[in-house]
Amino acid sequence: MAQHSDPLVIAGKSYSSRLLVGTGKYKDFDETRRAVEASGAEIVTVAIRRTNIGQNPGEPNLLDVLPPSRITYLPNTAGCYTADDAVRTCRLARELLDGHDLVKLEVLGDQKTLYPDVTATLQAAETLVKDGFKVMVYTSDDPIIAKRLEEMGCVAVMPLAAPIGSGLGIQNRYNIVEIVQNAKVPILVDAGVGTASDAAVAMELGCDGVLMNTAIAEAKNPVLMASAMKKAIEAGREAFLAGRMPRKRYASASSPIDGTFF
Repeated sequence: MAQHSDPLVIAGKSYSSRLLVGTGKYKDFDETRRAVEASGAEIVTVAIRRTNIGQNPGEPNLLDVLPPSRITYLPNTAGCYTADDAVRTCRLARELLDGHDLVKLEVLGDQKTLYPDVTATLQAAETLVKDGFKVMVYTSDDPIIAKRLEEMGCVAVMPLAAPIGSGLGIQNRYNIVEIVQNAKVPILVDAGVGTASDAAVAMELGCDGVLMNTAIAEAKNPVLMASAMKKAIEAGREAFLAGRMPRKRYASASSPIDGTFF
């Protein structure tokens, strides 16, 4: 199946790639560019507090490496531990990107685990939606919270698979499936992917996409891993659409013997 016949639609805009990638942790902007290109991603996240997109004149600017004319930027609130800080960061991003209103909200609750502060996330999401932002929101894998964020007006909900940067893969498949099956907005796994098979599993469970950074940036060969992730996302999506065979407790011959001659 060609990708363009099965687009990812976020806030009314279609994307052919279901892989979203981060721009942090690379050795330099050139490696960032090469990895993004190898991934095929059309949406990249950028941490406003950590990456220069114009707020530091005279320093290397990510916008020069990945022009907004080719890439959809998804400013995120990485490093924010309060709702107020997250809201301020989104407003700064909108100013720096000439009114850009698509943002990724994350409000962290703990420096060790980087788990989301769900209460603060709900508070910030409500403020940002009322302020006209199109909010893609990082949250826990709690189906009730995911539904509440959707009903609040978030354009996509992004439950974690495992702690940020852990590379542990999806730890609670049941919750992810529950979130997917009850959602009317895109569900994207965010955080915890470690390798291509993790990304494929997320897609096979029915997720609309996967966002990752560390799994690519901290691979021994980030550009090659980005290419692997691209293929895994495509394979997992096709497997989901194809519908896997049922699991069985017993063997089943690949070639039926009924009607054969002996």
